[in-house]
Amino acid sequence: MIFCIGATPAVQRVMVFRQLVPDAVNRATTTLDGAAGKSINVAKVLQTFGEEPLATGFLGGDRGQFLRSVLENKGIRSDFVAVAPRTRQCITVIDESGGTITELVEESQPVAPEDYEKLVATVRLHVSQSASSGAPACRAVVMSGTVTPGGPIDFYRQCTEMAHEVRALSIVDAHGPTLLEALKAGPGLVKPNRAELAAMVGRNFKDDAAVASTMRDLHQLGSQRIVVTAGTDPVLAFDGRTLWRIQSPRIRALNPIGSGDAFTAGLVSRLARGDDLGEACCWAAATGAANALTLMPGELNLQDVDRLMREVTLERVSPA
Repeated sequence: MIFCIGATPAVQRVMVFRQLVPDAVNRATTTLDGAAGKSINVAKVLQTFGEEPLATGFLGGDRGQFLRSVLENKGIRSDFVAVAPRTRQCITVIDESGGTITELVEESQPVAPEDYEKLVATVRLHVSQSASSGAPACRAVVMSGTVTPGGPIDFYRQCTEMAHEVRALSIVDAHGPTLLEALKAGPGLVKPNRAELAAMVGRNFKDDAAVASTMRDLHQLGSQRIVVTAGTDPVLAFDGRTLWRIQSPRIRALNPIGSGDAFTAGLVSRLARGDDLGEACCWAAATGAANALTLMPGELNLQDVDRLMREVTLERVSPA
């Protein structure tokens, strides 16, 4: 089992327009509704890979019920904490004529402190279960996205500590104070993007060497491995000994939303199977690219991943 944890899942709507005209009535040619949010996207991709994801977080209201039903229909196991605030909705607007993709994000709402207590208890229950209890053993714990406004910044640190107790791989895809706090628990891997990392350390990166230097700082602060994504630019990965540069395939994207989450899913799947960091990042890069070829985030085709894998380039770089 791979545990996918995220406090802020979302109902996702994707709307496609031949031409989007501001300040006018626009009629979509295609509208899709589904379940998303970073941890949900990870779980969907893992399910496609034949893994056994288990999703948790907060769900509320009619949207929460809809999201739960979508996962059930896809055969994805879940154990969410019910909360009073309504689950948020995000809308992707695609303008075919202009080639633009606009994401409209509804911010999550605060939840009660006792809701986090229930969520921590839920995480502990599933992480600690073993195969002998009739449940799949937890192989990895993936923590994705932000906590709700006012939520505890040490939530991912607690989850990382629980993963360590059962020797499960821990991956934190977050930034800012939440990531810095999680580093205190020594996560197996952290995965900020370049912009998030720059904002966290308060400086811009003039080149890859500057990024690599900060990655080494994160390693010193506790993370065993660090992966920094940068959209279509090369990914940098560091395991404390070796630095890799990975170039994703060049594609014509339909919708890149969720590609970072697909990357995370590909990464954890391969690391959990024993690949080294460079090899796992190649698979992850192909997975992220494949996600951008479909309209709904996290709902990719395995054939695309296999094809794109042959177009990924991996360069082993000596650490400075």
